[in-house]
Amino acid sequence: MTAPQYIRGGFPSPDAVRRAYDELDYQRALAMYRFFFPTVSLEATWRENLAAGAAPNRVMVLLVGSPDQYVFTANSDTPYAGLTIDLSDGPMVVEVPPGTLMGTANDLNQLWVLDLGLPGPAGAEGGKHLLLPPGYDEPVPEGYFTGTATTNRVLVLVRALPHGAEVDPAIALIQQVRVYPLGADAESNPLEWVDLSEQKGLDFTPVRWEETLDYWRILHEILNSEPPNPDYRYQYGELATLGIARDLPFVPDRRMTAILTDAARRGHLHLCVQSFADRRPDRQVWPDSRWEWAVLRPENGTFDAAGYTDLYAREKWFYQAQIESPAMFARTPGAGSLYWLGLRDSAGAYLEGAGYYSLTVPQPVPATLFWSITAYDARTRSELRSPLNRPALRSLYELADVDTTEPLTLYFGPTPPPNTPIDRWIQTTPGTGWFTYFRIYGPDGPAFDGSWQLPDFRRHG
Repeated sequence: MTAPQYIRGGFPSPDAVRRAYDELDYQRALAMYRFFFPTVSLEATWRENLAAGAAPNRVMVLLVGSPDQYVFTANSDTPYAGLTIDLSDGPMVVEVPPGTLMGTANDLNQLWVLDLGLPGPAGAEGGKHLLLPPGYDEPVPEGYFTGTATTNRVLVLVRALPHGAEVDPAIALIQQVRVYPLGADAESNPLEWVDLSEQKGLDFTPVRWEETLDYWRILHEILNSEPPNPDYRYQYGELATLGIARDLPFVPDRRMTAILTDAARRGHLHLCVQSFADRRPDRQVWPDSRWEWAVLRPENGTFDAAGYTDLYAREKWFYQAQIESPAMFARTPGAGSLYWLGLRDSAGAYLEGAGYYSLTVPQPVPATLFWSITAYDARTRSELRSPLNRPALRSLYELADVDTTEPLTLYFGPTPPPNTPIDRWIQTTPGTGWFTYFRIYGPDGPAFDGSWQLPDFRRHG
């Protein structure tokens, strides 16, 4: 059988033209889906904050995380504040009080702007931090720690580290944060706060968009509402070829609608595979272990390796989480926090809701502050829902009374094992795949040098 000749006399045949453009547009769409996922993801968070009552520069949100809200790998270890800041009218000051606050600012592209509080340049002393809008070139007064965003919209996340199990003092400390325009003062620009902790069903994730044409509609809206990032010129060119461009309507025809919709479905699959079926050798925390680094690049918080940006590592992280920061990713004693991803048992099978598992944690855990383990629904990448609705075990709360000289065994399954305290068990849901983050706050040397290691999850039925 003679193979079809796509090029005759140096020119493509009509069938070759059709096939080639379908393939080119599809490949462009897949690459752009992965590249802009962090931007679309944080847009979802921004919109839900505003829908729940936040107002940029004026009304900020508080949240003690729970399974009642959908948030990518959030946790209930510490209370959060989400500061929605708009730089359209010029630089904004974020004034942080002294104390045990941890914060970071990311712009809408989920590009790191600066850290605040303990991981920032001022540490526990607090200080004034100045967020500069894109392209700002005017003189900056002294006395500020500065960072420049690539978008006008910036999300600042602030967490207060509690002393013991008391949450109210931590929330009170968060509410001492001030936000006001450069050249103004905090007293004439008071903040209001809205507590979202009891609001059920809030969805700060892009899950509702990520497999549909809406993904591209949202991205088009972002392009038209934010200044272009000069570093994304090539990517904007690829989007323009797909009919997604600033100052132009998004009106895909039937062919392009089919391509973009299928690319959203397949692009989502690709991100899921890279995150939950990672093949890179450097994913392993310890040799012969199923535990993985949630973040593959620890160097700088921006996924920049020597000579290139590690897009694979970037895609793995932002599929399951939000916000980048050097302090979050560092693998050195004294780093702000450490994240290990656990999603398989000792036999290499995924963790699933009908199974019964145990995890024996060596004591003491090398945490100068505290540690926790949280279970997440693999579909939503948010805290796992169950009848008990308590997906975390934390050294400050449920595990505060453990003997730190003896190994501690934790249990996971639909029902607790006989004679097991409820505060040693996380309830799972049959039919739901789940994964965990093991977090260490203030990780010490043994967390990095291999002298302290977590065993794998063991399945018992």
